[in-house]
Amino acid sequence: MAIKDTPEEWTVTATTTPFTGNKTSVRTDEVVMPDGSTVTRDYQVHPGSVAVLALDGEGRVLVLRQYRHPVRQKLWEIPAGLLDIPGENPLHAAQRELYEEAHVKAEDWRVLTDVYTTPGGCDEAVRIFLARDLSEAEGERFEVSEEEADMELARVAHDELLRGVLAGELHNNCLVVGVLALAAALGGAGLDALRPADAPWPARPFEA
Repeated sequence: MAIKDTPEEWTVTATTTPFTGNKTSVRTDEVVMPDGSTVTRDYQVHPGSVAVLALDGEGRVLVLRQYRHPVRQKLWEIPAGLLDIPGENPLHAAQRELYEEAHVKAEDWRVLTDVYTTPGGCDEAVRIFLARDLSEAEGERFEVSEEEADMELARVAHDELLRGVLAGELHNNCLVVGVLALAAALGGAGLDALRPADAPWPARPFEA
């Protein structure tokens, strides 16, 4: 048997949306189980996200530190953002986030990995890109606000981030997954063997 996630959809007999927020909502489905019983499943409906592990020529990763209110911590993260426009090309969104959060552009883009952040309670899908051949972006810096106004930027050696992940000192989902995926790629077929930046993404289909 191939170890591969596969599409499947169990019968839903009723759906309600008890909460609708600015970007996400909560949905309640009545789902038919394999034994014929029906259970209630509540989950967050999310537009999807992109994240960027930007790696410079010295083996350092561009990271930012930002306050996250739900967990009451300042977390080190990689640039990331929502797919605000339905059907938006995720590469274009990732390039935008790297520019807005770090004022950086990259010439080489590849897909590092795709993940569901919390599939037991949210349908959020994230595509994490690897960006290389970095340089300062042209023009004025993007004007930030709210939590981003207090954001710190740094470039940290990948080995140091890997140590922090395994030591339980770094917790942001995209950073942890991205750092571990980069380590796996470096220890395996290499970065040039990663999928191209426009690789299909069934979780969030997009226009080329």
